[in-house]
Amino acid sequence: MNRVQHNQPFDTLFATAQQSLLTPYAIEASHIEQVFARMMAHRLDYADLYFQYTRAESWSLEEGIVKSGSFNIDQGVGVRAVSGEKTAFAYSDDISLNALDSAAQATRAIARQGGTQSVPVMRRGSRREIYLPHDPIASLKDADKVAMLERIEGYARALDPRVTQVMASLAGEYELVMVARSDGLMNADIRPLVRLSVQVIIESNGKREQGSAGGGGRFDYAQFDDAMLRKYAAQAVHQAVVNLDAAPAPAGSMTVVLGNGWPGILLHEAIGHGLEGDFNRKGSSAFSGRIGERVAATGVTVVDDGTLARRRGSMQMDDEGNATQCTTLIENGILRGYLQDSLNARLMGVPVTGNARRESYAHIPMPRMTNTYMLNGDKDPKEIIASVKHGLYAVNFGGGQVDITSGKFVFSTSEAYMIEDGKITHPVKGATLIGNGHDVLTRISMIGNDMALDPGVGTCGKEGQSVPVGVGQPTVRIDGLTVGGTA
Repeated sequence: MNRVQHNQPFDTLFATAQQSLLTPYAIEASHIEQVFARMMAHRLDYADLYFQYTRAESWSLEEGIVKSGSFNIDQGVGVRAVSGEKTAFAYSDDISLNALDSAAQATRAIARQGGTQSVPVMRRGSRREIYLPHDPIASLKDADKVAMLERIEGYARALDPRVTQVMASLAGEYELVMVARSDGLMNADIRPLVRLSVQVIIESNGKREQGSAGGGGRFDYAQFDDAMLRKYAAQAVHQAVVNLDAAPAPAGSMTVVLGNGWPGILLHEAIGHGLEGDFNRKGSSAFSGRIGERVAATGVTVVDDGTLARRRGSMQMDDEGNATQCTTLIENGILRGYLQDSLNARLMGVPVTGNARRESYAHIPMPRMTNTYMLNGDKDPKEIIASVKHGLYAVNFGGGQVDITSGKFVFSTSEAYMIEDGKITHPVKGATLIGNGHDVLTRISMIGNDMALDPGVGTCGKEGQSVPVGVGQPTVRIDGLTVGGTA
């Protein structure tokens, strides 16, 4: 799988971040060293500064008219100090030496008594280049952004005369971040992010149904060419048409086949959060203390990979300046590890995995997923379908909920079909999948060879913070899963 591109030299990127985040405010590396020296005058385990500048825009179309557009700029710095399990955090939207000193003073409250610690001379980190430092907002004229939304609406309406409403949205973000740490490391990144979404409503004989599609990643708007617009429009209309003709879903325990790609969101929610380091350090996850134990069926391998080229969940570095990596969480059914930031890794005595993430400079980092997916098995998807006497084929999902402590989840399908005598038959709607994350892993009986990642639409929430993520999986068969229906 393509992971790494080598393009713009890191020195150039670092200089760009420095000129945007430090130079305008007369902040130099020596000043940052002085801030850390004052913070470490009392004993701390760790401290960092997180500088951020973000430009973001969004456009939305409804009833053939671009009814809203927004543009905002945000910048600031977050200052964090860590002592044992305690974290002190302060932030300011004013990037200045005075703001840094004030925030640093506020974080020293948790420091232990002891001698002054030395602060190393600041040094630059290194990184791989897995996406280009594009500015998506500048990659297309505003008039062309509006025209893009109008084209995708036209494509959707042309596919079926029953389309009564089309809603489309386009969003782009250009983010510069720089991390400075008390161990002397300084690292920087430029993170582009775009997303295009379309939703359609179809009406026929008094019935109305909707469908949606879209995608995105860490690139600019050039990715959304006419072929991609037509693809998204066709997917949205197809989903709506399927649901228009769908019968009420049956309820009960049955075999469920999950399609590849976006259905990996169930994997993300049902077990991914339970494999994050903070929950396991505190013993609140169903996977706590189970490293080396079998937690899934033979053949199930799950990884979290923040290094995939141009993917929505990827990062050149995490929000503590550490390189992202591919971390094996479950290998052939055996639990191998958790996702770690520096605080939880230190307290658990394990290496960091490059999974520290934060929504912005105004939030503390915590261990989070990047791109989480299940690796391929050896079964042809057609063979998996043919093996099912009676069951549900879930192709796409809407919303879902999970309880981290127990692992219990509820997910609603947005596109699903019945499987009867080894064949996909009629579509059904109103199906919900109900189960327990670690239990479901043991019920996987067949794994396809068609692993796919989602199109780039995932956003993950945790403790009030939202970050972009990716998910994926091959087609899988799960035996004895509870399905809630409307029939």
